[in-house]
Amino acid sequence: MMLCRLARGFGMALSRRSYYSTARRRRLLAMNCTSFACQQMPRSYTLDNGPKVKSDHRSGTMVEVARVIREQSGVDVGYHTVPKPRDHLLQHQPKREELPPRTMLDSHTTAILPLSSSELIRESYVNHLGRVRLGRIMEELDMFAVWICHRHVKLPKLPKGVPLPYTFVTLLVDKVEFTNLERLQVNQDIEISGHISWAGRSSMEITIYVKQLAHGEYIDVTKAIFVMVARNATNTGAAPINPIEVGDETEKLIWEQAEKRQKVRKSSAMDSVFNSPPREHEQSLMYEILKRTTPANSMDLNKRVLPPKCRWMEDSMQSTMIAPFPENRNAQNTIFGGYLMRQAVEISFIMASIYLGDRPILKCISDISFMHPVHVDRFLQLTAHVVYATQNYVQLMTVAQIWDAKSGKVQTTNVFYLTYQADKVLDEVLPRSYREMLWYVHGRRKLLAALHLQPEYPDPIEENKESSNIIST
Repeated sequence: MMLCRLARGFGMALSRRSYYSTARRRRLLAMNCTSFACQQMPRSYTLDNGPKVKSDHRSGTMVEVARVIREQSGVDVGYHTVPKPRDHLLQHQPKREELPPRTMLDSHTTAILPLSSSELIRESYVNHLGRVRLGRIMEELDMFAVWICHRHVKLPKLPKGVPLPYTFVTLLVDKVEFTNLERLQVNQDIEISGHISWAGRSSMEITIYVKQLAHGEYIDVTKAIFVMVARNATNTGAAPINPIEVGDETEKLIWEQAEKRQKVRKSSAMDSVFNSPPREHEQSLMYEILKRTTPANSMDLNKRVLPPKCRWMEDSMQSTMIAPFPENRNAQNTIFGGYLMRQAVEISFIMASIYLGDRPILKCISDISFMHPVHVDRFLQLTAHVVYATQNYVQLMTVAQIWDAKSGKVQTTNVFYLTYQADKVLDEVLPRSYREMLWYVHGRRKLLAALHLQPEYPDPIEENKESSNIIST
């Protein structure tokens, strides 16, 4: 029984025609999910391996970082329903050829979340279980990414006292993998460090590391890749940035890896299940689900049955509406990307907790894209959907939409993918509609990528031989 329950994890029937043979499943299911025979997927990063840029530069606490960003940007304290004009700064925007090259080391710095020194600060980062709020960490990473942009962009001809005539916005966040969360202490300082790892004409890739010194040793918490875009002072057009001058062999290797990620981003966008049909083996999965949820002796068009230990996808969701108040705005009265990420992580945690019936552990956040700005006078709706579940992992897709109360217009602004781990085998989530089928396939891809898994599909002839041997024994 346990074998059959676990085998449902990859959404495939136990049959000789399955893409995974029974023998292979039996071997794989005997191991932990993270030790599956697999090939490494693109867009995954190891926390403790690979080249790193290091420096002794310190930027103080994240509160001090936020203050310096406001000062350099010329953003005054106080909310105005109509943002203060910044048109006068456009005259100071340079041409790209006027900008000197910068190295990765030039932008590298470290900032601190001082959780050990202030109980008041600590309360903002602790959840009801006494653990660190990872949504807050994501919010701080977004602010830190903006700070790295400020450190990279240098304008030699900018007059003293004139604010930086730039606006930096988050374009996307690549995979953010979490580790050692069970060792993360809410009463110890957290270090955030990072640097520019790639630069185009107006876009920048930023690599960020998070670690904590606890009990005399540093533990890695996460590595994140942000892609930021430089805009002009009024956020109406692109702005040029300093080119990168690759320094030593370490920086050269980091640059080459970043170039590969750029190519993968372009190809993966076209390979989405929402832009192209599911692959052949995925269509087989969809057909198997349809067979499992349709009565065998019924010709009723709309009758579906839910197998044991399964839940319908349409029943596995939670939604909330938020008024994003001015305290979370930038100079253009649009909401910070970090605030959106925090809200998405926290509603996803709620949905995962309800689905598991216990405390989930966040393993990965992947492929966050920012499609439209969220203005401070709009309402924000966040809906967390469970789109895939296998063994002790669950994949969530959280959709952010903005509502204009006056016009009634609704627009999707973000989609977040979060992978959680449980300490028990979970019920399988199943789709009813074709649209949900696509979500299921998409969620399965996201989970496999999050766990660094790329299944190998065996030769059907060999698979049949293997299955026959099992049956005979």
